[in-house]
Amino acid sequence: MHPLFLTVALLLGSAVVIYLACEYFVNGVEWVGRKLAVGGQATGTILAAFGTALPESVVTFVAVVFGETAEQREIGVGAALGGPLVLATVAYAVVGLTLILCRARLPQTEAVRRDFRNLSRDQGWFLVLFVVKIALGLFVFAYKPWLGILFLAAYGAYFWKEMRQEPVDDEGGLEPLKFAPGKATPPTWAAVMQTIVALVVIFGASHVFVKQLDALGPALGLRPQLLALLLSPIATELPEILNAVIWVRQGKYRLALANISGAMMIQATVPTALGLFFTPWLLDRSLLAGAAMTTLAVAAMLLAFRAGVIRRTFLASMALFYLAFAGILVLPQFI
Repeated sequence: MHPLFLTVALLLGSAVVIYLACEYFVNGVEWVGRKLAVGGQATGTILAAFGTALPESVVTFVAVVFGETAEQREIGVGAALGGPLVLATVAYAVVGLTLILCRARLPQTEAVRRDFRNLSRDQGWFLVLFVVKIALGLFVFAYKPWLGILFLAAYGAYFWKEMRQEPVDDEGGLEPLKFAPGKATPPTWAAVMQTIVALVVIFGASHVFVKQLDALGPALGLRPQLLALLLSPIATELPEILNAVIWVRQGKYRLALANISGAMMIQATVPTALGLFFTPWLLDRSLLAGAAMTTLAVAAMLLAFRAGVIRRTFLASMALFYLAFAGILVLPQFI
């Protein structure tokens, strides 16, 4: 079998496995949220986001702590910036495209507008943290590593705020737990077990997906730097993106958007803290270009959430920021 054919087959196969595992994960995490008596938004921003962000946070940790060369440690820095870019652009765009393909629209009720305004505060906090992390990447000073503690504290405060919210009714109710389909109310251990098993499968399949993407890049003539900045972040954020697709298909728009928002808050804090602890945290031009696009995209989402009205075409248009970033990186290679 031709190596390129095998690489493509493994790439597509692992993507299918990730999607199927995400079906089990979102089903399990919703039941875990019900058992913990947390609101639908907290289920998306904290439980689902933490679970799906864990694998890429581990990747960042391994890169910055155990990387033997400066280049290997820089992979962790790139992941800390590439993840938010993909979430703020591609993830929201996928939600918009899924709504268009499903011929659905986001509800325009007062409850939904209230949820959007809550998410606008998340975007605002993300923007503040993101600007600070970028500013730190422009300067060198002795006590910079200690500032990582502030980013961990910021996520701790966000976690506390989200978990203290009043529970709200589930969007459309809960489907039976896949590990206990015959029970109207499954046992807590079954919901937790299903969620953990799904996460393990997502982690393993994501690892295979990233490895095949790394192998596919040279075959397509892509330089490693371009691959790391353009395609690898999409691979690491694939679980969040697929979670959003599944919840949109189920009509659970609050969970879909909250999952992206919560994952962005994790990406703004935990990987940044690791980068500050274990690397010089200095950003080159490519990373600064990605940071600029992320800032513009998040600012646009902040204004839209604050207005309380989100259109599916607007969400789909967020992909333009990512395409602009790709153009900034790729076009100079041909000039």
